Amino acid sequence: MTNNKYIKILTAFLAVTPLPALAAFKYNLPEPAATITNDIYDLHMLTTYVAIVIMIIVTGILGYSLYTHRKSTGYQADQHFHEGWFGRWSWVLVPVIVLGIDLSIATDAVGTLNKVESYPKADITVKVTGSQWKWTYEYMDEGIKFTSNLKKLEPGSEFYLRDVDKPLVLPNNKTVRFLHTASDVLHAWWVPSIVYKKDSIPGYINETWTHLTKEGTYRGQCAEMCGTGHAFMPIVVNVVSADEYDSWVVAQQSATAAAAAEASSDKTWSKDELYARGEAIYNTNCVACHQANGEGLPGVFPALKGSKIATQDKAGHIDIVLNGKAGTAMAPWGAQLNNLELAAVITYERNAWGNDTGDTVQPKDIEQLRK
Repeated sequence: MTNNKYIKILTAFLAVTPLPALAAFKYNLPEPAATITNDIYDLHMLTTYVAIVIMIIVTGILGYSLYTHRKSTGYQADQHFHEGWFGRWSWVLVPVIVLGIDLSIATDAVGTLNKVESYPKADITVKVTGSQWKWTYEYMDEGIKFTSNLKKLEPGSEFYLRDVDKPLVLPNNKTVRFLHTASDVLHAWWVPSIVYKKDSIPGYINETWTHLTKEGTYRGQCAEMCGTGHAFMPIVVNVVSADEYDSWVVAQQSATAAAAAEASSDKTWSKDELYARGEAIYNTNCVACHQANGEGLPGVFPALKGSKIATQDKAGHIDIVLNGKAGTAMAPWGAQLNNLELAAVITYERNAWGNDTGDTVQPKDIEQLRK
């Protein structure tokens, strides 16, 4: 009867947990796609194998000792064990064995750590700035800069909370140097398949590097607890061929030049044009804190709907969006958005959700306050 009970429990477990699902579980590090992460992966596997062997040996000794020396067989403890040769020399042999194991791992570990801190000559340098809660990428030699935000997907989607609107694009078989910093609090840009982790610290620059070896799409996340939106900072990196990367660079440079020219033009934009453009910018950059309905998160992020800042003092509204507010989560957007984008999102905030001020903000208004 007891056996039948266990069989029924096992059958029920397998019924609700199919074997294909169990086979999809992955407990190891992701497959490396760069030379440095391959070395880290190999070191990780070496330590894992050593730990497994030690665990098997120690567990075997414990099991043997418990079984052989059990009281039910009438075994009597050896009160003079410490006087024998093993009792004397084990205090030397055990530390020697442990030290030998450590040294067998240390050789590879030192080589890997030396590579981590070697900083070879880079083909491409990318500055990565963490902000609550997005990443800004700046290609230092190509004149390309953009912000990568969480892409909104339905819960249950394959890459829910793990996809972005603008991925970082890098060429295969090239050495890339990353410069890490932050605009507000501590962040940590980490994509385990292609690069190791270092913290992004406001006012300070950390450096990492990688040499990519495999094309594909690789994902990571902020690895530092950076606030209530910590889960909304995914990272996506597309590693492409050199030719595809060159084409992407040309397209980005053209788009950047066109956006800069548009933002610096003397055109006077209509309220409807600014509102439509500002709504898209708001939903990309501002909605996580202030919410789609403009009501914010009570006690955490202030509401814009019906607020004094969005309905009365236009100059103050421009200033806080442009320069941020010290001591709060309101970051300065002047370095992330151009004049037209800032004018559009402020216009939207002053006319959405029933605010209806009728105000418009032009790019020239922003430019005057930048000076």
